[in-house]
This record gives sequence, C-alpha cells and structure tokens, in this order.
Amino acid sequence: MAEGFLMEVCVDSVESAINAERGGAGRLELCSSLLEGGLTPSLGLLQVVKQHVKIPVYVMIRPRGGDFLYSDQEVEVMRKDIELMKSHGADGLVLGALTEDGRVDTELCMELLAAARPLPVTFHRAFDVVHDPTIAVETLVSLGFQRVLTSGCDSSALEGLPVIKRIIDQAKGRIIVMPGGGITERNLQRILEGSAAQEFHCSARSNRESAMKFRNTCVTMGATFSAPEYGLKVADNSSYLNREDPDLPVCLEQTVLVWIPLGFLWLCAPWHLVSLCRSTRVTNKHLSKLYLCKQFVVSLLFLTAIAALAVTLGQDYGPSKDPPSTVKNPGVFYANPVLFAVTWILLLLCQEAVRRREGVVDSATLFVFWLLLVLCDIFPFQTLLREALALGEVRDVPRFCLFYISFALELIALILSAVADVPLEAKEVAKKNPEAGAAFLSRITFNWFNSMAVKGYKQPLTQEDMWELNESDSTAHINQRFQHFMESELAAARVRFQQQVKTKTAKNINKVRTEASTNDLSNGLGKGVSQNMLMMEEKGTKEDKKKKKKDKKEEEAYPNSWLVTTIYKTFKGILIKSAFLKLLQDLLSFVSPQLLKLMISFTQDSSRFAWEGYLYAVLLLVVAILQSLFLQQYFHQCFVLGMKVRTVLIASVYKKALVVSNDTRKESTVGETVNLMSADAQRFNDVTNFIHLIWSCPLQIALSIVFLWLELGPSVLAGLAVMVLMVPINGLLATKARKFQIENMKFKDKRLKIMNEILNGIKILKLYAWEPSFQTQVEDVRGQELKVMKKFAYLTSVSTFIFSCAPALVSLATFAVFVGVSSDNVLTAEKAFTSISLFNVLRFPLAMLPMLIAAIVQTGVSKKRLEKFLGGEDLESDIVRHDPSFGMFTVLINSPSFTFFQFVATVSLDIKPGRLVAVVGAVGSGKSSLMSALLGEMHSTKGFINIKGSLAFVPQQAWIQNATLRDNILFGSPCEEKRFQQVIQACALAPDLELLPGGVLTEIGEKGINLSGGQKQRVSLARAAYSQSDIYLLDDPLSAVDSHVGKHLFDKVIGPNGLLKDKTRILVTHGVSFLPYVDEIVVLVNGKVSEIGSYNSLRASKGAFSEFLDTYAKEQSNQYVLNPVLFQFFCSVLFSSVRLRKNSSLRKPEDVGEAKKGQRLIEKETMETGKVKFSVYLQYLRAMGWSYTIMVFVVYFIQNIAFIGQNLWLSDWTNDAVEYFNKTYPAQKRDTRVGVFGALGVAQGVFVFLGTLLLANASVAASRILHSRLLNNILRVPMVFFDTTPIGRVVNRFAKVVSLSYILTDFFPLSISLVAFGALRTLFVICLATPFFAIIIIPLAIVYYFVQRFYVATSRQMRRLQSVSCSPIYSHFGETVSGLSVIRAYGHQERFLKHNEKTIDENLKSVYPWIVSNRWLAIRLEFLGTLVVFFAALFAVISRKSLDSGLVGLSISYALNVTQTLNWLVRMTSELETNIVAVERVSEYAELENEAKWVTDTRPSEKWPEEGRLRFENYKVRYRPELDLVLHGITCDIDSTEKIGIVGRTGAGKSSLTNCLFRIIEAAEGRILVDDIDISTIGLHDLRNRLTIIPQDPVLFSGTLRMNLDPFDKFTDEDIWRVLELSHLKGYVSGLQEGLQHEVAEGGENLSVGQRQLLCLARALLRKSRILILDEATAAVDLETDNLIQTTIRKEFSHCTVLTIAHRLHSIMDSSRVMVLDAGKIVEFDSPSNLLDKQGHFYAMAKDAGITQQYTTAL
Repeated sequence: MAEGFLMEVCVDSVESAINAERGGAGRLELCSSLLEGGLTPSLGLLQVVKQHVKIPVYVMIRPRGGDFLYSDQEVEVMRKDIELMKSHGADGLVLGALTEDGRVDTELCMELLAAARPLPVTFHRAFDVVHDPTIAVETLVSLGFQRVLTSGCDSSALEGLPVIKRIIDQAKGRIIVMPGGGITERNLQRILEGSAAQEFHCSARSNRESAMKFRNTCVTMGATFSAPEYGLKVADNSSYLNREDPDLPVCLEQTVLVWIPLGFLWLCAPWHLVSLCRSTRVTNKHLSKLYLCKQFVVSLLFLTAIAALAVTLGQDYGPSKDPPSTVKNPGVFYANPVLFAVTWILLLLCQEAVRRREGVVDSATLFVFWLLLVLCDIFPFQTLLREALALGEVRDVPRFCLFYISFALELIALILSAVADVPLEAKEVAKKNPEAGAAFLSRITFNWFNSMAVKGYKQPLTQEDMWELNESDSTAHINQRFQHFMESELAAARVRFQQQVKTKTAKNINKVRTEASTNDLSNGLGKGVSQNMLMMEEKGTKEDKKKKKKDKKEEEAYPNSWLVTTIYKTFKGILIKSAFLKLLQDLLSFVSPQLLKLMISFTQDSSRFAWEGYLYAVLLLVVAILQSLFLQQYFHQCFVLGMKVRTVLIASVYKKALVVSNDTRKESTVGETVNLMSADAQRFNDVTNFIHLIWSCPLQIALSIVFLWLELGPSVLAGLAVMVLMVPINGLLATKARKFQIENMKFKDKRLKIMNEILNGIKILKLYAWEPSFQTQVEDVRGQELKVMKKFAYLTSVSTFIFSCAPALVSLATFAVFVGVSSDNVLTAEKAFTSISLFNVLRFPLAMLPMLIAAIVQTGVSKKRLEKFLGGEDLESDIVRHDPSFGMFTVLINSPSFTFFQFVATVSLDIKPGRLVAVVGAVGSGKSSLMSALLGEMHSTKGFINIKGSLAFVPQQAWIQNATLRDNILFGSPCEEKRFQQVIQACALAPDLELLPGGVLTEIGEKGINLSGGQKQRVSLARAAYSQSDIYLLDDPLSAVDSHVGKHLFDKVIGPNGLLKDKTRILVTHGVSFLPYVDEIVVLVNGKVSEIGSYNSLRASKGAFSEFLDTYAKEQSNQYVLNPVLFQFFCSVLFSSVRLRKNSSLRKPEDVGEAKKGQRLIEKETMETGKVKFSVYLQYLRAMGWSYTIMVFVVYFIQNIAFIGQNLWLSDWTNDAVEYFNKTYPAQKRDTRVGVFGALGVAQGVFVFLGTLLLANASVAASRILHSRLLNNILRVPMVFFDTTPIGRVVNRFAKVVSLSYILTDFFPLSISLVAFGALRTLFVICLATPFFAIIIIPLAIVYYFVQRFYVATSRQMRRLQSVSCSPIYSHFGETVSGLSVIRAYGHQERFLKHNEKTIDENLKSVYPWIVSNRWLAIRLEFLGTLVVFFAALFAVISRKSLDSGLVGLSISYALNVTQTLNWLVRMTSELETNIVAVERVSEYAELENEAKWVTDTRPSEKWPEEGRLRFENYKVRYRPELDLVLHGITCDIDSTEKIGIVGRTGAGKSSLTNCLFRIIEAAEGRILVDDIDISTIGLHDLRNRLTIIPQDPVLFSGTLRMNLDPFDKFTDEDIWRVLELSHLKGYVSGLQEGLQHEVAEGGENLSVGQRQLLCLARALLRKSRILILDEATAAVDLETDNLIQTTIRKEFSHCTVLTIAHRLHSIMDSSRVMVLDAGKIVEFDSPSNLLDKQGHFYAMAKDAGITQQYTTAL
C-alpha cells in the first residue's frame, strides 16, 4: 500500500468543497449537477470556491449530459468555457470527447488541449466507455493528457480493479491513472491494496458526516493524508465551522477567548492603580451595599479559580486508585486558573480605586471588561452543553461545575457593574443634576436625560426645571483654566510682537539713514544732516503709514496667533478624546458596505448554511449600534466643546471690558463688542463642533476610494472625477452666495438701523404724524433686501440641484465606464450595491469639506477681531496711587498731564480730608476730565495722583441698572434699614417712592427708562451716599433736578450740614447759588487751574471767577442771586430718554404688600409654550400662496418616484449578470441600461431644481407679506406698548422675519425632498424586497412617533429658553460697559464678573440639556434605524430562496441609509417647529391692538384750528386699563393766543396733559375740544398734523437735514432756509459743505445738543400751526440758546396758543396764566402775580426757586 496518497473529490457546491478540503482532499474536481454525471459549473461558483479553499480546483468542461459526441455549436461553447475558466483561476481542466465508434476524438481533443494550455488536463471518465482501453491510453499519452480518470468498468472501481491495474502498468507514470467511482469508506481499503494507484477520485456528498467518516477510515488505516500540491497535514482536534451547527475549536476557546478580556483589564488596570496610590489618605467614603456585593462576587470568583487549579493538581499528582498515568493535563489547565486568580486580585484593587475617586459612580473600563468576559464565555458555555447533550453524560464533572458557577458569578458582576454606586453625600447633587449619578450605560445612551424628556412632554419646561451644571462645565471653572493658559500665551505673543516692531523700526531707520547719507553729501554740517534725518524719518513713517493702510494684509498691529493655541491647551483632553471616537466611527462606517457585500454573495449561493446569513445580519446590527454609540459620544464631546469655547470667549470679552483702557475702548463701540460676544464667539462654537472633519474628511475620502477601487477597479476614477468637479462648482456657488449674503447683511443692517431709530423716536413720529414717511423708507430697503434674497435663493436652488444630482451622476459615470471598458465587466449586485453604499459614505465628507473650509475662513476673521480686543492695552493701574503715608491730604494731584481725546490738562491740586471743594469752569474747560483723571481713567504723561481711602462717584449722566430701586441704591452693599431710610429722605426720594407702584422694589427698566432725569440723578446720588466711602466725586449731579430739589439735595446731602459733611467731596457744579457754602473753589480754564480759594477770596481777587459771576448775575438783580443758573446741562444723548416720564411712575401709593399687575414695568417676554398651533403653519402656507404649495408638493413627489425607479432599474440591471452568464453582454442592452439609469438620475435633479425654485419664490413672497404686516402694525400700535416693551425685543422680531425666510429657502427644500419622502421611500423599497418587513413597520413607527414627540416638545422649549436666557448676557454687558467708570470707581469689578458668570451659567443650563436632548434623540433614532437594517437583513435571509440578490442589495443599502434619514427627519421637524415659532412671534406682534385710525371719515376743514381755542371737559385719563387714573377730571378753558405755563412736581401729570392733546393716551372719560371740534372724533393724523410740539428731548433721525425738517417734501427750499434763519441755524447750515443735504448721524450725534434743540424749533416754525406745546423745551440748553429760543417763540408764535411745561419757573413768569397741577388735578389756575399773592402751591414753589414777591413787582 502506498505510503501517502492523494484524494481528488468531485464537488458541486461551496459547502461540499469546504467539507472535502476539511475531510482531507488534496484536489477538487468542480462541476454542477452531479446527479447528471456532472456539467460545466458556473463562473460564480468557481470564484466563490476559490475564495474558500486553498487546494487546487480542476473544472469539468461538459456542456450537456449523455454521450460524449459534441456538435460544432457545443464545441464553440466548450472553447469559450475553457477561456473563461482559465482566466478566472481554474488550476486544471477535466474533459472528454469520443467519436461515434467509441474511440478518443483526437482532433477535438487536440483543439481543446491547445485552448487549455498551459493548464494540466485530465481525461474524463468517458474513458470507461471506450472501445479499447489499451489503444485509448496510448492515444491520450501521445496527445499530452496528464491524467486519466477511470473505474475500469462502467460501474464501480472495485469491479474494475483488474483493468485499472493493467492500465497503471501500461502508462508507467507517463500518465497518472486515478481509480474513481463507487469508492466508499467500506471498499477503500481493498481498492488501495488491489491497485498501486497514488491518487484516488470520489464524489463528496455535501453533509459533513460522510466526509468525516471517510477521513476517519483513512486515519484508522494509518494513511497520512498528504496533498503533494498542498502539503497540508490535517490537525486532528479542530472543531469545524463548516456544518449546519458550527462551533469553535476547543483550543481557541481555552486560550484566545480567555486572553482577550483579561488582556483588556490588564491594559486598563495601571490607570486605576495609579489613582489608588495617589489618594494616600483613605477617604472615609461610605462603603455602600453595592460596593460590598461587587467585592464579594469577585472574591467568590477568586475561590473558583483556586478550586480549578486544585482540581488539575489533584488529577495530575493526587492519590488515585488507578495506576499513575503518564499523560498529564495540558498546560492550559494550569495557566488559566493562575491567570484568573491574579486578575481577580487586581480587580479587587481596581474596584477599591473606583470607590475612592471623587465624584465617580462607576467605571466604564470595568463594565467593558465584564461584558467582554461574558461574551467570550458564551462559546465554551454552549460547547460544553452540546457535548454533554450529545454524549448523554458529563465527561469532566468538576470543571463543568466550576465553569458554570463562575459564569453565573460573572453575569451577576456584569449586572452589578452596570448600576451606579452613588454615595450618600452625592445623592443630593444627583437630584439636581442626574448626570452626576448616571452609570456608564446610562451615560453612553443618555438615559439619564429621560426624566427631562418626559417632563418636557407633559408640561412646558421653565428655567427653574433646568438642572444644575456639572462643576467642569461651569463658567467659573472653564474660564479659570482658559485665563491661566491665556496669560502665558498672550505674554509670549506680546514678546513676539514687540520684536517684530523693533526689527521694523530698525529697518526703517537704516533705510532713512542710507537715503540721508546719499542725499546730503553736499551738506557737510553734522547738524544739517541730523535735522534732515529727523525730517526724513517723519516722512518715512508717514509714507509707511500710508502703505500700511493700502496693504492691509501686512502684519496687524497687535499681538496675534495666540487664541487658537490657548483654546487647544485649555481643551486638549476633550479634543483628543473626541478625535479617537471619530476615528473609530470612521473606520466602522466602512464595515457595513463590506458586510453588505458578504450578505449579497450569501443570498446568491443557495448552497450555503443559513447561519452565515444570520451571522451577517447580527454583525450589521452590532456594527451599526457601535457606530452610533461612538458617533453620538463624539458629537456630544464636540458640541460640549463648542459650548465651552463660546463660554470662555464671552467671559473673557466681559472680563477684558472691565479692565480695558480708554484708548482700546474707543476703537470699538459697545455694539461691536457685543458682537464679539454674540457673533464671533458663536462662530468659534460652530467651527469647534466640526473641527475634526479637517482630518476625518480626507481620511474617509481616501478609504472610500480604496474600497471602491477594490470593487470596480479604475472605473472609480470616473465617479471620483465627477465628485471632484462638483467641489469647485460648489466653491464658486459658495463665494457667490457669500457675496449676496454680505450685500444682504448690508441691507439688513440698514433696515434694522432705521427700525431702531423709528422705535427709539417713535414718540416723535407719532407726535408729528411722520410714520408713513418712515414706513416707505423701510419698505424701500426691504425691497432691495428681498431682491438680493431672491438671487440668493435661486443660487441655493442651483446648488441643491447639483447636490441632488451628484449621487446619481457619480454612480452613472462609474457604472457606465465600468461596463463600457470591457465586455467582461458585468455589473453584479455585490458590486453595484457595495459601491453605492460606499458612494453614500463618500458624499458626506465631500459636501462638508468646502463648507468647513469656508467656516474656518470666517472664523479666521473672528479670531483676528477677538485677538485684537483681548490683546489690547489694559487700564494702567498705577496712575492713581493709594498711599496712606502722604501726610494730611486725601487727594493729591502733583502736576500730571492727562490726555483724553486730544485734550491735555495740566493740574496740580491737594485736598485735605473732610473738605467740600467745588470745581467750576466754562464748558470744555476740563471739569469732567479732572473727574476721569481722579478715577484713573485718563492717560497720564507725567506726575502722579494719590488718593487716600475709598471712592464713590456720581457721574454727570446717571447710570441706572436694570434692577429694583433698592438694588440700585445698595449696589452690592448689605442692607441696613436705618441708613437706607436716612439716605432715601436726604435724597428726596420718599415722595417718588410713594408714586412708584412697587415702592423700593419697583423694577427700573433698561437705562432707567421709567424714571425721569431728576429721579435717575437722585438715585445715583443715593447710591453714593449709601456707600459710605471716604471721598466723593460728584460730577454735576444737581443740574438735572428741579431748583428746589437741588437746594434740598445740597442742604441734606452734599452741603456743610448734609449727610456727607465729614467726607471729602469734590463737586463739579454750574449752580452759582451753592458756591458761597463750599470750603474751596477750584476754577478751571482750558484745562489749567486758574485760581483756587474760598468764595469770598475769589470774589475779592477780581479774577476770572468774579468776571464769570458778574456776567451771569447781572440780569438777575441782587435779590435774585440765589436762582440757580443752570448754564449748561448735558442731557442724556441716549435715546431712551425720549420716553422719560413713564406711566408707572404715576401710580398712587397703595398697599405695596400685594404685588399688583403693572408694578413690573417690563413684563417678562412672553414665550409661547407647547406645540406650535397648526394655524401658524397654515398662516405661513397662506403667505406663501396655495398654488405654490401644491406645485412644490407634486414636484417633490415625482422626484421621489424617479428616485425609486432609478434604484429598481439598477437592481434589475444587476440581474443581467446572472442572465448573461458566460455569454457576451449585448452592447445595445448595455446602452439602454446606462441611458435609462442616467435619465432617471437627471430627472430627479431637474425636479428638485424646480421644487427649490418654486419654494424660493414662495418663501420670499411669504417673507415680504409677513414683514409688511408686522411693520404696518407696529407703527399703528399705541404708545403704551413701546413704554412697556424693550426696543431690543421689537427689533428682534424684525430680525427674525429675515432669518426665517432664509431658513425656509435654504433649508426647507432639502429637508422636504431628502427627508420626509426619503424615509417613506426607504420603507417602501424594503417592503417591496421583503414584504415581511411591513409587519415591523407599525411598531417601529409607534416608537418613532413617541420619541419624536418627546424630543420635539422638550427641544423646542429649550430653544425658547435658550434665546430668552441669552439676552440677559448681552444686556448685562451693555449695561456694564455704559457704567464702567462707576463700577471701577466703586471697585466692584469682581462682583460684576461673578454676576456675569452667573448669567452665562443660567444660559448654559438650557444650552447643555439641549445638546444632550439632540444626542438622546439621535441615539434612540439610530437604534431604530439599526433595527430597520437588522430586520431588512433578517427577512432577506429568511426568504433568500425567493429573492434575487439585486433586491436584497437594494433593500439593505437603503436600510443602511435610513438612520441618517430618520435623524434628519426629526431634526427637521423640530427645526421647522422652532423656525415656525418665528412666524408665531411675528404674527403675535402683527396682531397687536392698534390705536385709533390715522384718518377717519369725519375730517376737519383745511384751515382748522383757525383760532386755537382749547377746552377740557371733566377730562380723565389712565395709561393702561389696569392702572389708576393719572388725570382726575381736568376742566378748563384756554382762549385763543393765550400763553399758558404748566407747573407741578415730578409726576403731577404735566406731560400726561400734552399726551392727551395728541391722543397718545385716550380719554377714560370727558373730552377735549379744539375750536369746538371734539378731537376724539377725527383721525389721529388730522389731529397731530395741526398741532405742533417742541419736545423735551431733541430727537433727530439719521438722514439729511432736510429730511429731518420735512420728511414728506411738502415745503420748498426757500421755506426751509427761512425757518433756519429764524431758528438761528442758517449760518451754521450754509457753512456746511452739503448744506441741507448734510447727513445727520444716528440720533444727531454730530450736532450739539443746542443745535438739535434749534432744529426742533425749526420744525415747529415750518408747520405753522395755531397751537404750540413746549415740553420743557429749554431744559437742555445753555442760557444763550435758551434766550434765542424764547425770543423766537415770543415773536413768531405771538398769534398762537402756547402751552409751556416748565421746570424753571422764571421761564413762565411772563405767561398770561399758570396752571398748577398736583396729583393729576388742577389746584391753581391764574396769572402768576395773583398766584403769588394767594401764597398757595405756586408761591411755595417760587419761594424754593428763590423767586420772591419783589421779583414779580419788578416785572
């Protein structure tokens, strides 16, 4: 018998081929249809078999069963098959051909052998039917066959043994003879011995058992199965996967599967142990039951390991009855227990380390270890069980028991490790912030967020529902880290910057020197040269400056490139962690397409075991779940990072603003700085969210290309080329879009600027009836804006078109090239769908990359702006020293020079403690600058200032915080009731408190909007008085208050007997009357101290001071000296003072205990809650137009049909591979396939394009309609609305309209087409492929619906909270900047920083949960999506017999995309809801109640009012329905041309009276008649156009001067010049370059207050009406302007009825009558002289103002 023999096995399936190889075959003969005696197999079968086996495969070439006579056609087929098999890897061929008379067909054989060369060829068993075997052998040898296969007869080899033996002898090794046919386990031995054959041939039945039995027979016979061409010795103990119930080899289970989990733990242990060693002091943290259970379970496991070792030792070395065996247990039985024992000890330590770590409730690594361990133990678990069941007994009882005991313990440990161990002290924290007490599983699935989602679903969330932040996410914590790194980075950057400056300067000097030396050789005088050099240097630097301006790209003049490194260093940890997660996710995203490929090849081959399919389905599920876990963690990290970056930037900008020097502060306006906080910080936030895509996109692109290349070879390049071409096109579109956006921003800014002005000056617009003019201005800008927006929308539709065509074009290009290159390339389902799923992976990075780069470029701009601001100069802290050793002076100024706005002051002063020093001087002499210098706000060039003690500062313009009155006065000091009351009394605030609705707890609006100027100033003074500082700097606090109040304040607070009598006070004042009472007077002239001394000494010295006194005291004869001359008072430039006197300050005091409606002036911004009403959607659709809406829907529907059609066509195309197998693929068919595929692709694009265009038009239309409705309504809303609504809120609504239309044009089309329909079509296709799937849809849909509803409710409310909690950050910042000098003076920077941190934290409390809510949703949806994939795959496996592989590929590749689609769908619906909220908010303001009609049917005559008679009849009025009356039944008659003065205390109702005349407030009862016409019966514009008012604050609008005087262009230029002359402005205006076209800045900033007041006078003169109202018109001007105005009014308005509301009584002493109001009633009404005689209210006021009886007689 031969030493070793080779077995050739005939197979007809992959399964039998693998079994044959496992059974020890050395070679395979591959055929199909074994039952027919074998036919040519399919090419696919050859390829799959070659993939799965390593031994040589010979292919049978036989076109049909039966005899071996072939027709020409069959020969042609055989020839083609030989070529095909040769080119696809056959190792040899088996063929046979006979003639009719039973000989070998030599001619045909020669032809076929020639075709087969160089492959070895075996002659088929056709040999058994030859006429004469001997001749046949000779013929075969001569032809060149290598083997012959024979049974010696036509049945079995056993019967033909003699013939076989004879042939072997005859062939003598020139040809190998193989016995074959009927060889079984039973007769193998006899055939082996009966012939001397080296090789045998038998056919394998597929089942594994027959192969195994066969092999065992051979092994028992002692044959070594050697395969000469393979050299494989078959291992004996392997367990096989290749059967219906697969298993793993035991040795693998005992080694590798044990090492995987243990290795993981050993890698992670050092980290735990280090932390254990670090915490040296043992924390007495409570030993929880959970912890004890964990340790107990591990201890038990340790015991099982010891027991396992003992069993092995006992078996090998213990006493036993049997004789000692030489065979010992294998080493694994020793190694494993030892490894486990050590591991369990290690684990005990790790668990202790976890317990000791602060704030840690469980360990991710330990959980993963237990999970791995349990998973790896499942394999031996089932092996042992199956073995026991098969044998009917347990072979190794002790080990069997120990294994199952430890498995149970491991399961318990896994469950325990999934539970959070929250220590008692952390339970409270966990209540306020569930994340702190969440276990690992809950953290990665965001389960801890469930309670918030449920709560948000049940009821609208409020700020109070938000959880506390994690310590690591709080502003204080992150900012501290950031500042730490920023200091070092910024310092380094400054050093770099200074070096650059040095080298530049050096270069410049050298340049100048060389030029100088060449120019001045002639001039030998050294002095001359140096002079010239100086000149040249100056010139050089000037030129350089010019160059700099030109070449902006040169280095910026500030330390740069430090911000990004600082951010990187601060957040290095998060960055690295998220990068790692992203990498894992990227790699996993390429696994799914490969699994899809395996899945398709599995469905193609029905001979493969079903378990393979189930395995692939489960793998798809596992990969998808892992992918989504990694992806969501990555997103979470990145979004939190973005949030943190935004937070530190906002906090840093705020911190910087508190210490920034005035020079730096002047460089950027408050608005710009707020922009740094909002826009620039937000940009950084957005970029950091996606920063990892910078490396991840190229990685994904590269990997996709590699995998695609493997699938389709070079044809991929065609598809890639299309994709790459898209990039520049997209880039081009993006730059165009950016251009449009910039243009659009310009219009938007312009429009919002006008809106801002309209809202700020709304009262003036109403009083003058100018609304229509401004409305058209806004509408014009809006029109231009919409034009640009339309262009932008069209551009978007083009890019959408490209984006939606891209996938179709890419796959078209690739497949067309692939099929076209060679006719051998057949598109199989595997190739097509694997490629398509890879193209889907590739789409995302290609789309993202250009967007990301654009975003990074934009962020670059923000980076520069932030670096410039944060790197700017700080305030020099050493200008003002606080050195207590400087003798007796509290304030010492030693000849410093200060510069401030090109103004240089040189002052030397020393002030002793407890003195009251007045500083006087003309306008612009440097009084306020002196104050700034004392505060350290000025830039000192030489000398120093020393101040002993703390400062309090009262600025000229009172700075009031948006807080309660009490908080404004306490200003962070603790409240002492007694002191507080003293201050209130002294500052004359007690009467005001009675009028304020909430007393001291009244909320003051932004910029103190509901207090009058005087009240603000008194609050500001009260703040200083309460602060108990050592030194008081009072910058003209008395100019804004009535004269008698001023006197009171001086007596009770500032003066020698006031509250502050023992403190050092420096008072800047214009009030001459106070000067005699001060200790010292400092007179400033042009920034220098001209004289110092007491009042009397200065009068006596006859210097500048006494001149000044004489000038102003002349006209006020001696007895009138005490009247305060308020010769200059800067009124607040801030617009808000337009609305100075607010309704709420007119409340009568009632029991303040019960908080009443209306007490809060500014109601909290209303926030819609719950679902957005369907009517809002309808409203938007209506605005878009129904026709548009329906067309859009239809177009998108057709597009989706095209999409599905294209994919079905592709799936059908791939079936051609089966149909045209081994045949030439017809070119015509190929062209049809490619053509239709392409056409359907383009059709989709075209329909998307159409849809987007329609939508663009529709949304622009909608935007136009919404905006004009809003604008139209806002201009018609009563004044009360503006009094109680911050301007920002209204402007916000206007800004919303725009962003809304953007979002809906940008966003909507993509979302509808890609998403809503996308989800539906996916489900449709899957159901089409596997109808079973329909059963699953319903439960999935239900789950989806609930998740979505929970999410949308919660997320929407959080977005609302977010935007509401964002505004306080900015408003607090604006407030801080405007009150900087006050905050710095009191030294309260720290308190404000803390407050800012708190405000930001409040915002983060809604931002963080919002981020989590997105992840919470995504992970749940992705889980649903993975289930869709899983079921699609599962049903494909179940029904694979009836499915074609194309449909399987289609349905699974669709399912793989479904997660993204579902995610988008929910995201879009919620985005849509969030954005529709904008429509809701816009419509809320568009539906506000209007004031009366502008024009009614009853119109007065053209000339009305001709006489100007006024009559009030029992006139009562209240500001808002819920408030009390302000005027209580006013009744009076005013005759034509009468001049009436109206006086009264603050809040007596003076301004309300004028408001009533203009119907700013409507009557509650009674009426007003003007020339016998009841004003309530005519239109508002008819009324307001015929009355004229010169308001308290001169409000101007940006635009030309002419527009400010005559917005409707009613008057000629001559008229306008005439009134300018009358109002003393002609000289000024004609001196301007543009004359009447001179541009007025916003709020008239570029005109002085006096000029503005004169312009208002010009407006009044132009209107020529018979009734004129002056509302404290001259309060804001100096005496000179006042004089001009008074004379003009007397002259020009002599024929009019004039009502004057006055603060200064002397301005109305010449009135015909004076009306005295008190608490809304007329208490006196008579001529001034009569009233003084009566000695009533008026007399008291006059006495306070120093107007005495003599004065009137003098009159």
